[in-house]
Amino acid sequence: VQLVESGGGLVQAGGSLRLSCATSGFTFDRYLIGWFRQAPGKEREGVSSINNDDGSTYYADSVKGRFTISSDNAKNTVYLQMHSLKPEDTAVYYCNLKTWYGSRWYDYWGQGTQVTVSS
Repeated sequence: VQLVESGGGLVQAGGSLRLSCATSGFTFDRYLIGWFRQAPGKEREGVSSINNDDGSTYYADSVKGRFTISSDNAKNTVYLQMHSLKPEDTAVYYCNLKTWYGSRWYDYWGQGTQVTVSS
């Protein structure tokens, strides 16, 4: 499984960025794919995810109404559109794929992309 993030960068507060996660190397029937982030000195936290089976989505309360997750199956890519960015959104953002197989969950991670929001 390969997950390759892109789209991070430096943006002023109130600005927008779109993160991309290009996926390859798997044929799971059902999985969750989405984004986590980790700010300096803090634990990694879930931001948003999408269920490939039914298209349902999850958003952390801190990003609801500002971030939108979407997927392009033809391009095997998942996006995170981020609007109204705040300094507290500054973190390394990681793409994550989670699948259930046998009797346990398996997690796969990208290398991360830095998002920095200046005030």
